[in-house]
Amino acid sequence: MNRNIFAKALRIPIVAVTALLLSTGTTAAGPTPNSDWTMWQFDAVGSRYNGNEHTLTPANVGSLQLKWAFAFPGAIAQSSQPAVAGGVVYSGGRDGKMYALDARTGATRWVFDTGTSLEHIPFYGLRDGPAVADGVVYFGDNGANLWAVDAITGRARWHTRLETHPFSIITSSPLVFDGHVYVGVSSQEEGGGLADPLYPCCTFRGSVVSVDAATGAVRWKYDTLAEPTVRTGPPGPSFSPSGGAVWSSPTVDPATRTLYYTSGNPYTGAPHDLESIGAIDIDTGTRRWVNSLTPNDTWNVRCAVPPAGGACPIPGRDFDFGAHPNIFEIGGRKVVGAGQKTGIYHLLDAATGAIVWQTELSVPTSPLPIEGAESLAGIQWGASFDGQRLYVATYNANPGTLFALDPADGHVLWRTPNPADGCRIDIPAVPMDPFCQEAMPNAVSSSPGLVYEGSLDGKMRVFSAETGAILWEYNTHRPFLTVNGVPGKGGGLNGNGAVVANGMLYTNSGYAHPITTGMPGNVLLAFGLP
Repeated sequence: MNRNIFAKALRIPIVAVTALLLSTGTTAAGPTPNSDWTMWQFDAVGSRYNGNEHTLTPANVGSLQLKWAFAFPGAIAQSSQPAVAGGVVYSGGRDGKMYALDARTGATRWVFDTGTSLEHIPFYGLRDGPAVADGVVYFGDNGANLWAVDAITGRARWHTRLETHPFSIITSSPLVFDGHVYVGVSSQEEGGGLADPLYPCCTFRGSVVSVDAATGAVRWKYDTLAEPTVRTGPPGPSFSPSGGAVWSSPTVDPATRTLYYTSGNPYTGAPHDLESIGAIDIDTGTRRWVNSLTPNDTWNVRCAVPPAGGACPIPGRDFDFGAHPNIFEIGGRKVVGAGQKTGIYHLLDAATGAIVWQTELSVPTSPLPIEGAESLAGIQWGASFDGQRLYVATYNANPGTLFALDPADGHVLWRTPNPADGCRIDIPAVPMDPFCQEAMPNAVSSSPGLVYEGSLDGKMRVFSAETGAILWEYNTHRPFLTVNGVPGKGGGLNGNGAVVANGMLYTNSGYAHPITTGMPGNVLLAFGLP
C-alpha cells in the first residue's frame, strides 16, 4: 500500500532524474567500461545500478544458465555479497576466510584466513561484502577487524580493530573513496549478552569509522550516541544509553563531501538520534544532521522472551535500519533516502535532513509470536536506483513484494509480489522446506532494463525494470556439484544482493538464523548466457 505521508505541498515536479554514478577509487571518474561490480553499494552514492552492463538484456536474460557453483565449508548461511574486479570474484565465508575465485570458472585463485572462525560468534564469520580498489580487497570480520588484502596475491597488507567491545562485529560493507575506507560497526550484544539474565546490559554503541586505505590508520570515529553511564539496582548494574549499531553500508556524496549512514535501535535508554538517517562531514567526522525516524524504540532480544522485563523494561518493535542510503537528484535537488523495517521508504533533503516524502510499502505485522517481529515485514537491506525508478523490496510482508517508485514523489509505478507458488520446487508442485518463506529481504540490484531480487523461497529472479514482469527465475534450493569439491546446497536468499558484471549474474544462496529461521545453505552461484 502506498501512502505519501507528508503533504503534497512538498511534491517535486517530475523531471529527468540524474544518478551520481561515481567510482569507489581515488578518482571521480565513472565505473570502468568492463562493467565490474567492485563493492556492495556498486558506487559511492549507493545506486546498486550497473549502467555499464549491456550483455544481459530483457530480450536474452531468460536464457541464463548455471555456469558454476562454489561451496563454503561448514556454513549454514552465506551472505558476503561478492565483488567482481579484473576477472576475479571475491567473497567471504562463515568460516572466516576470504576467497578469490576466477569469475568465469569459479576456480580458486587464493584463500585468506582471518582467524575469526564460526566459533568466535556463532552463525557469523565473514558477513559483509568486500570492496576492491587500487589492487586491494577491503572487508570486515566478526571480531570488528577491518582487513586490507592484496587482490593478486591474497597476502595481508594491514588490519585494524575498529572496536574493542567483545560483542562488536562488522556487517557493514566498506566504501572506498578518495584514499579512505568508510565502514560501520555493529554488535551482537542485544542478543548474545542477554543469554545470561544477570548480564549488565548494555554498553555497546554503534559507530562509523574512517580509515586510511594505505595504512589502516584510523582518521576519525563517529559514535551514533553518547557513552553509556552505569545505573545501580536489582538485580545488578545496568547501563544506558546503548545500541545504535550501524548494520548497513555507508554512501558518500562526492560533491559536498558528505557521508550518509543509517542506524539501528537502542538496546537501553531512549536516545533521540537512533533508528535514523544521518550525515557526517567525511573530512572531519563531525555531524551535519541526524533525522530519527522512530524515536524511543528501545529493543533487545530480552524483549523477545515473554514476559518482557529485566534488560527490556520498555519493549519497542525493533524498527531499526538495515538498508543503506541512496543518494540522487530530483529537479536539481540533492536527496538521500533509505528503507526502514517499518515498511516505509523515507526520502530526505540531503543538505538538511528534512523529509521530502515517505511511502509506506508494507504494514508492520508479526509473522512470529515474539516482541519485535513486526520489523520482519519491513524493508531489510537496501534499494536500487537506475536514474528513472527506485526499486525497493519488502521482507516477510505476506508476501514480500518488489516495488518500483517514482523518485519525484514516491508513488508506486508497479509492484510484483513474491509468487504464491514460490515455496514449491517444480511442476508438478512438490512441498518445499517448512522454513521456506515468501519474502524478499535482499538488497535490490539493477542494470539497464533489468531488476534483480532473491527470495527466502530460494528463487533468484530477474524482473523487467519497465513493468515488473518476471523474466527469469532459478530455484537455488537444491544440492550442487561444486567446482571446489565441497558439498554444496542452496537455500533461502538473504543478507546481500545479486551482482551483475561482465555478462554474468552472481548470487549467494543459503540463510539460516536462530530467531528468524530460514533455509540453510552454503553456495555462491554464477550464471551466464549460453
